[in-house]
Amino acid sequence: QVQLVESGGGLVQPGGSLRLSCAASGRTFSSSSMGWYRQAPGKERELVASISSGGSAYYADSQKGRFTISRDNDKNTVALQMNSLKAEDTAVYYCRAWGYGVDYWGKGTLVTVSS
Repeated sequence: QVQLVESGGGLVQPGGSLRLSCAASGRTFSSSSMGWYRQAPGKERELVASISSGGSAYYADSQKGRFTISRDNDKNTVALQMNSLKAEDTAVYYCRAWGYGVDYWGKGTLVTVSS
């Protein structure tokens, strides 16, 4: 059974940092794109950042310069380093792996940015 399991969410003060991790199991995703999405209360799910199988990263405009996505194909993981967090970054963050006819999502991890 394929699973994507996110971890690392929590409560952080504005200006703080968090590192999210996503561990994939059940199959390898070395040939797939992987990424992070988020969904804030009352809003649609949106792409935060993605990384291709070759390591090329894409960031949504609001995350450029603050977030860094990385992946470890040997460990079948993808991570999101989030710095300079703002209240508007509060959301449930989801891991996704897709490509070549597959599309998998994790169940999400909650990030709350508040003082």
